[in-house]
Amino acid sequence: MTSQDIISALPYEYPFLFVDEILSIDENAVLGTYTYAQDLPFYSGHFKNNPITPGVILTETMAQIGLVCLGIYLHDDENINSDIRIAMTSSGIDYFLPVLPLDKVWVKSTKEYFRFNKLKCKVEMHNEKEQLVCRGYISGMLKA
Repeated sequence: MTSQDIISALPYEYPFLFVDEILSIDENAVLGTYTYAQDLPFYSGHFKNNPITPGVILTETMAQIGLVCLGIYLHDDENINSDIRIAMTSSGIDYFLPVLPLDKVWVKSTKEYFRFNKLKCKVEMHNEKEQLVCRGYISGMLKA
């Protein structure tokens, strides 16, 4: 399964798709990027005249790259196929820096465990200056 196959299998589309590319992926980790377009709908109200990417969107970006993309890859590795559903079950994220419109971030996710269709990952997001934006843990359940 190629990186583009994984992105195509994601159950999201604009304006809620937060994966531009997968730089690397294997059974233990994934590294991907996303650039926040300045016309994303949430910027008009968060905050007035000072658009900042909401923390929930940063978490969603980490979940899409670090949990869903990795989950699709792991399920395909088990010869199941890409017709799977993945639901985030828990997260614990600490935020350190703001992300503005047009900022490009990269997300690295490392698998903590994958058993009984539950995937738990340690995730971190960095900006183009390689500064830590946020980090934590995300877990989800996978269903084929």
